[in-house]
Amino acid sequence: MAAFSSYEHLADNFNSLMQRYAEYTGQQQQTHSTSNGLSSGMSSGMSSGMSSGSLSSGELNTIREEKPSEPIHIVNIVIQHPPNYELDQDIDNKICAAFIKSKESELVEHNIRRVTFLAFKKGSYPFFYTFRHRLHWAEDSIYRHLEPALAFQLEIHRLKNFDIRLLQTNNHILHMYYGTAKSSSGSTVTDSRFFVRSIIRHANFFTKEASFDYMEREGIRATAFISVGEKYLQESLNELEVAMSNPAYRKSDCNHIFLNFVPCMVIHPMIVKEKVKQFIERYGKRLWKLRVLQAELKMKLRETAESPEQSFRFFVNTESGYSIDTNIYIAAEDANSGISYLSSFEEVQGPMHGIAVNAPYLTRDFLQQKRCSAQLMETTYVYDFPDMFREACKTRWLLHVKQHELHKSVIPKEFVRFTELVLDSHDNLIEIHRVPGQNDTGMIAWKMTLFVPEYPDGRDVVVIANDITSMIGTFGPKEDKIYMRASEFSRAHKLPRIYLSVNSGARIGLADEIKTMFRVCWLDNKHPDKGFKYLYLTPADYKTISSKNSVQAELIEDDGESRYKITTIVGEKDGIGVENLQGSGMIAGETSRAYDDVFTISLVTCRSVGIGAYLVRLGQRVVQVDNSCIILTGANSLNQVLGRQVYTSNTQLGGTQIMYNNGVSHHTVKDDISGVIKIFEWLSYIPKHKGASLPIGPMTDPVSRTIGFMPTKSAYNPRNMIAGATIDGTWMSGFFDKGSWVESLDNWAKTVITGRARLGGIPMGVICPETRAVECEDPADPANLDTETKITQQAGQVWFPNSAYKTAQAIKDFNREELPLIIFANWRGFSGGMRDMYGEILKYGAYIVDGLVEYKQPVFVYIPPFGELRGGAWVVVDPKINPDVMEMYADKDSRGGVLEPEGTVTVQFKQRDIVQTMKRIDPLYNELFTKNGKEEMTHEERKKRVAELRNREAYLMPAYHMISTTFAELHDTPQRMAAKGVIREILDWRTAREFFYWKVKRRILEFDVEKKLKAANKKLNHGQMLSMLRRWFIESKGPVQNYLWDDDRAVVAWLGDPEEQQSISDNIRMIQKDALIQKIDTLASSNEETALEAVIGLLQKMPPRQQGEVKKLLESLEIKDPEIEDIQK
Repeated sequence: MAAFSSYEHLADNFNSLMQRYAEYTGQQQQTHSTSNGLSSGMSSGMSSGMSSGSLSSGELNTIREEKPSEPIHIVNIVIQHPPNYELDQDIDNKICAAFIKSKESELVEHNIRRVTFLAFKKGSYPFFYTFRHRLHWAEDSIYRHLEPALAFQLEIHRLKNFDIRLLQTNNHILHMYYGTAKSSSGSTVTDSRFFVRSIIRHANFFTKEASFDYMEREGIRATAFISVGEKYLQESLNELEVAMSNPAYRKSDCNHIFLNFVPCMVIHPMIVKEKVKQFIERYGKRLWKLRVLQAELKMKLRETAESPEQSFRFFVNTESGYSIDTNIYIAAEDANSGISYLSSFEEVQGPMHGIAVNAPYLTRDFLQQKRCSAQLMETTYVYDFPDMFREACKTRWLLHVKQHELHKSVIPKEFVRFTELVLDSHDNLIEIHRVPGQNDTGMIAWKMTLFVPEYPDGRDVVVIANDITSMIGTFGPKEDKIYMRASEFSRAHKLPRIYLSVNSGARIGLADEIKTMFRVCWLDNKHPDKGFKYLYLTPADYKTISSKNSVQAELIEDDGESRYKITTIVGEKDGIGVENLQGSGMIAGETSRAYDDVFTISLVTCRSVGIGAYLVRLGQRVVQVDNSCIILTGANSLNQVLGRQVYTSNTQLGGTQIMYNNGVSHHTVKDDISGVIKIFEWLSYIPKHKGASLPIGPMTDPVSRTIGFMPTKSAYNPRNMIAGATIDGTWMSGFFDKGSWVESLDNWAKTVITGRARLGGIPMGVICPETRAVECEDPADPANLDTETKITQQAGQVWFPNSAYKTAQAIKDFNREELPLIIFANWRGFSGGMRDMYGEILKYGAYIVDGLVEYKQPVFVYIPPFGELRGGAWVVVDPKINPDVMEMYADKDSRGGVLEPEGTVTVQFKQRDIVQTMKRIDPLYNELFTKNGKEEMTHEERKKRVAELRNREAYLMPAYHMISTTFAELHDTPQRMAAKGVIREILDWRTAREFFYWKVKRRILEFDVEKKLKAANKKLNHGQMLSMLRRWFIESKGPVQNYLWDDDRAVVAWLGDPEEQQSISDNIRMIQKDALIQKIDTLASSNEETALEAVIGLLQKMPPRQQGEVKKLLESLEIKDPEIEDIQK
C-alpha cells in the first residue's frame, strides 16, 4: 500500500512503486534505488510500505524464477487530497481509469492482479475504485467504494446466481446491487431484485470519547445494537425507495438486506432476536411496500463476558407480507469436509438449517413466482391464506388474553389445522394433504379447524378461494365443480362457508387448434379491404383435426379446389364458451341456497368480476379490501362500448367508494390480513355450526351495572347508547358489553345503525335508528354528462327506502346467523313523500315484516328513553307479527302512538275543540262569550265585544294549544301501552341492561328446549311447548313457588341445573315415544292391510328376545282373527 498527496504525485513515483514488485525473469532484483525513490516521496508528505512489511534483498532472491500463469500482486494506492479539494466520485473515477489505462503495460509486466485506489480528504468518507487484470483493467464496479480488506465480509460471492451491477447510493457505507437471475440466451428474465449490503464497524457503535477498555469490559448493550441496527435499516430502506422510484426497477421483487456487524458484542442471541423483531415490525409496512422479503444479520456474540465468541446469523423472512419469521443460526463447521454450515440455535429447526454458510442465494422457485405474481396484483397467493388464517387466529388470541387479563399459557400451540378438498376421478370431494401449488385448476377449497377463543377445542369451517395465478382466476367447468362440491360439503355438515374472492369472471376462450389452421376466402384476393365470404379449412387440415370433434364444416368446391367451410367451432377443450356460463348459473344457485342453510361470508381482494361479483352478493356478507373492486364489466370494455374514454379504472366502477356506500360491502379493510381478522371477528358471534348453541363468552362487563350514558330529547349519537363513549374525559358505559360492539353497513343508509354486540357475553344482533340528520350522496355517472353528484339531507328517526331495505337485510342476516335480536325502536314513521314512494319505500317497509315473520330466534323491541314509535313504524315491528318470538318493552320516558301529538291535535283536537275547552275552563272567556250571546246591544257594542272575545281567544290560544298537545301526548305514555297490552313491561333505562340479560338468557334456554321438543313431536306449537315447560317448572318447584315462573333469573337457574336438564330430557323422550306411537297408530288406522304387513316386517327384524315378548303379549290377547292367529303361531 502506498500513499500520495495527489494524482500528479502518484504519476511521478509510479515507476518507483512498481520496482517493489520483482519480475519473474530469474534475475536478482536490486531494491536500494526503489527505497531511495520512495523515501524522497515520504519527505514530501507521502508514506509507503507493503502491507506485510518491506521485502529484503534475501527475500526477493527466494522468489521462484518461473513466472506464474496468472498475476498475483495487489496494489493499494491512497490519494490524500487537500482540505479544499472538491471530492467528486465521477471525476476521481475517470482520472483513476485513465491513469490505469496508461499504465496497463507496466502492470502486466509486473504481474499486478488488482489495483485499488482510495481517494479521500480529511473529514470525509473515502472513495474506493478497484481495477482488475481479468477485466482488462476496467473498474470492477461491484466493489466501488468497498474497502478491499473488508470486501469479503459483504459476501458478494453469494450473488453468483445473478447478473449484478452496482448502483450509486448517497450513503457510501451502504452498497446496493441490482441483480437479475442468470438465464439462457434469449429467455425472459423473470427474477430481478435489489441486494442492499453493509458492514457495521466498531466506529459505528461508539463515540470517540468512549475508551476501548471500557467497551471491552462492559460489552455492547442492547440499546446500542437497537439504535445502530435501526439506523442502518432505515438508511437501507431510504436508498431502496430511491432506487425503486426508477421505472426501470419497478418490477423488482424479493429484495434482500444484509448487515454484517463486525465488532463482537456481549448480548444473548434471544435478546437480539426480540429486538430485531421489534424494529422489523415497526417498519413492516414499509418493508412490504419496498418488497423486502428477507433481511440477514451476521453477528459475533458472546452470551456472557466469559463466554467464547460465536458467529451467529439472524434471518428475518416475510414472504407473505403479514407474518414475520425470525430464525437464529450458528455457523458450525463440518468435521469431515471442513465446510461451515448453518445450525439452528433454537430448539425448532429453521428452514436454513444444514445449508452451507456461503451458499449462494437461490433464484425464485415455482411457488415464489406464483406468490410474486399474486402480490404484484396486490393480493395474496391462494396457498398463503392458510398461514394468514393462522396469523389471524393468533391475533385473536392475543387480543382475547389482553381483554380478559389472562395468562399467555391459555394460548394454544396450534391455531389452524386444515386439509385440502379436491375432486377425485369421479368428481367426488375428498380430503387430502398435498404440497402447495399442485393444483391444476383455478379454484381451491379447504376444510379448516380454527382453534379460536370462542371454541378452544376448534371449530370447523369450509374455505373456498380463487387462484388468481391460474388462468387469471377465471371460472371454468372444473372450477365450478370444485366450488359446487365444497359448498355442498359445508351445507351437508352445517359448517360456516368462507369465500375468498379474487377472480376475473367466467372464462373466455377460443379453439387454439383451429386458430392456427383456418383460411379466409376473400371477396377479392387482391383487395382484402373489400371483405370476405367465409372461413374454411383445407382437406389436409380438416383430416388432421376432424378426429378431435372440435369443428363442424361442410365440404364445398370453390375456386377450383375442395374446401371445408367452417360452420361451427366447438373446440377440443372444454371451458371456452357458454358451458362456463352454465357452470356460473349452477354455482350462483348453490350460493343462494348456502346463504339460507349456513353462515356465508366473502372476502374480496384484488377484483371480483362477473359471476364472481354475483357470488359475493349472493353470499350477502362481504368484507372488501380497499384496493379491490367488485364489477360486472371492466372499465376498458365499457369504454369500448361507449366509444370514448370514460372510466379510468375498475375501482372507479366497483371500489369501496361505491360498494361500501351502496350496501354491497359490509366492511372495508386496508389489506388481506385485516380482512381475515375481520372474518374471525364476525365468526366470534356465530354458533359453531348451524343449530349449535351460541358462543357465549365470559362476562367481562358486569350485567348488574347501571348504564352510564343517558339518551336525551335532543339529537345524539345512538352509538354512545349502544356501546358507550368517553364524554368530557369520563367513560359513559352503554347498553352492551364494553368493546363488544361491531357495526356493519355503516356507510350505507345512515339513518339506521346495524351491527352485533354482546350482552353479558351473549352475542346479539342490534338495530337502532340514527337520531341526527345525515347526508346521502348520489354520485354522478361519467358516462352520462347530464348527471351530477346530488347530496340530500335525510332526517333522523325516519325510515327512507334505503334504510328500510338495510333494516330488512340486517334482520335477514341475523336470522340466518341464529342471533337473538334487539331493536331499539325510535322511529317517527316512514318517509312518504312522492320521491320516496317512487323509490319503493312501501316495498322495503314490507320486507321488514317479511324478515320478522321468518325470524326463528328471540326478538326484543325496546322503545328507549325519549324515544317514540308511531304509525307505520310501529306496525312493522309490532310483536303480533310473530308472537312466538317477539316481545315489546318501553322505557318509562318513551312514547308511542298512531301520530305525533301535534298531528293528533290537528286531526282530533281542532281549533273549535280548543275554543270549547277555553269556554269550559277560562272564566273570563266564558263570561265574554255568554254576554256576547245573551245581552242586547248596539252594533258598535257587539263589534267591541266580539273584538274582546277574539283578543282573549288569541291570547289563550298558545297555552291551550300546548294543553291540547299535552292531552294528546298523555294517550301515548308507556302506562297506556301496558294497560292496552301492547307492551309487556315498562323499564328504567339505567337498569335495562340487567333486565334484558336475564330475559335474553331465559329465552335462549327456552328456545333450546323447544327445539328438542319440536324434534320429538313436530305437531307441537309454541304455546303448547311453553305450557309444558311451565308445568314442569311448577312440578319441580311446587305449587307454592309457581310465582317464580315470572322471575327470569329463577327460570334460568332451573333450566341450567344439570338435574333439571336430565328431568327435562326424560320428559322429552316420553313425548317422542308418545308421538311415535301416535304416528304408528295413525298410519295403521289409515291402511290396515299395509299396517299388518309392516308389523310382520318389524317382527322379522326383531331380535329373538323381543320376538318372544311380542309373542307372549299376543297370546295374552283374546283375538278371534285367523290372520292374528297366524302371527301368534
